[in-house]
Amino acid sequence: MSKLSERELDSWINQLKSCKQLSEEQVNQLCEKAKEILIQESNVQQVQTPVTVCGDVHGQFYDLLELFKVGGECPTTNYLFMGDYVDRGYHSIETVSLLMTLKIRYPSRITLLRGNHETRQVTQIYGFYDECLRKYGNLNVWRMFTDLFDFLPLTALVEDQIFCMHGGLSPTADTIDSIKSIDRFREAPYDGPMSDLLWSDPEERSGWGLSPRGAGYTFGKDVSDSFIHNNGLKFIARAHQLVMDGYNWSHDGNVVTIFSAPNYCYRCGNEAAIMEVDEQVNYKFLRFDDAPLPSAPLVTRRTPDYFL
Repeated sequence: MSKLSERELDSWINQLKSCKQLSEEQVNQLCEKAKEILIQESNVQQVQTPVTVCGDVHGQFYDLLELFKVGGECPTTNYLFMGDYVDRGYHSIETVSLLMTLKIRYPSRITLLRGNHETRQVTQIYGFYDECLRKYGNLNVWRMFTDLFDFLPLTALVEDQIFCMHGGLSPTADTIDSIKSIDRFREAPYDGPMSDLLWSDPEERSGWGLSPRGAGYTFGKDVSDSFIHNNGLKFIARAHQLVMDGYNWSHDGNVVTIFSAPNYCYRCGNEAAIMEVDEQVNYKFLRFDDAPLPSAPLVTRRTPDYFL
């Protein structure tokens, strides 16, 4: 594959920031180059501070631009996104294309984790598959991106103190070292530790419970207490759940949920948040509202609510 120059990548970034999609051939180049970078990253990707940690964005492209206005542009600000770039919103293609182009242009400045929506099965139901077909006239771009999603890291560890993932903990992976040994380069299964990291949720009840989502588990404060103690952590940061104030602490400060898609699905009325972590691993939350949509594209298929 021909090397992508910084000038070419900067041109793509400017094009995408105008919400103009790349060509099919450019997407192919983008995905192949991103795989070369992501294959070098660990299941538990080490991240240095300062960094700004973000939750779900779900194809809400203009709200992603608002996030960068609030938090600072990449690479001036370092970012860690905890998955769910696609589905639900009107502009999944432009959203994931911009984030992946930034990853290639500034690989040490932005970390992208896998969410439960970065899979073939989920994207066929909640919008990304249909958007690719509608905007490109075929499924090649959907296949390119879903192949790329298999390369995304599952978790990140900020300065060995803040453990970040999309969903939550797993009863079959009680140490960070055990997560490093997972074979992640595949479609996410619906059970096992890889699935749990993408799907699980904190719960106020103790112990492990079956998740109403149909994949992953619920886990109580006793579980997060044990994981944090055994792995020498400060706390766990995750995304995956809509929270009306943009972020929400649970388990007496063990777990923070961060959600970065304001007015989710263009109707939930929630604020979004991002978490800034400084060199001393002090943190603060920045909240923001949704950006105005230039115009709502015509989308004929209504997707299921899926635990809004």
